[in-house]
Amino acid sequence: MNELSKHAKEFAAAFRKHKYEVVGNGTLLFPAQKVLARGQYTHRIRGKTDWETSPNLLPTEGLNFMLDSFVSSHSAIPLYMSLYAGPISPAANWTQASYHGTVSEVGGAPDGYSESVRQTWTAAAAATATKDNYSSPAAFTIVSASALNVNGASLHTVSTKQGTSGSLISSTRFNAQRTFANTDVFDVKYQLALTSS
Repeated sequence: MNELSKHAKEFAAAFRKHKYEVVGNGTLLFPAQKVLARGQYTHRIRGKTDWETSPNLLPTEGLNFMLDSFVSSHSAIPLYMSLYAGPISPAANWTQASYHGTVSEVGGAPDGYSESVRQTWTAAAAATATKDNYSSPAAFTIVSASALNVNGASLHTVSTKQGTSGSLISSTRFNAQRTFANTDVFDVKYQLALTSS
């Protein structure tokens, strides 16, 4: 696995030249390198449930953002996590502009989370061909008069809750709807990994 992370420029070139395939659940296959790139969300209600994992989908807008990032020489752009309520599975045609209207992004009171913005994805340095926030999960402090139902999570380039600017990078629908009570803390992690195919 460590060998994979040494070839970042090779993957960037393959990505720029569209030398990859999208295979199931947003996984990217780089045939020449025999490598799969995939992401997943891991989540729990702190102190109440065990960690659960859900695969992600990389919408076309997210793939375009990655392509632009590989081509540019800009420094890393911060990313932010959100929750959504709608019982809908991610689709390749989702964009940041249509995200809230499509999935009912969770906001603030009376039913939402108390933090004023989407939560920062605080990723550690890439290691063993993975990049994740496993050592620092995004924490959402739930506010609800009765119960809050959440069906998925997403990764964005802009921190504004229910905002329409920026890019939608990744989304997942949880395996089952999560139901929260007031003051629950929902921890969410996201990992992008490269693995040999």
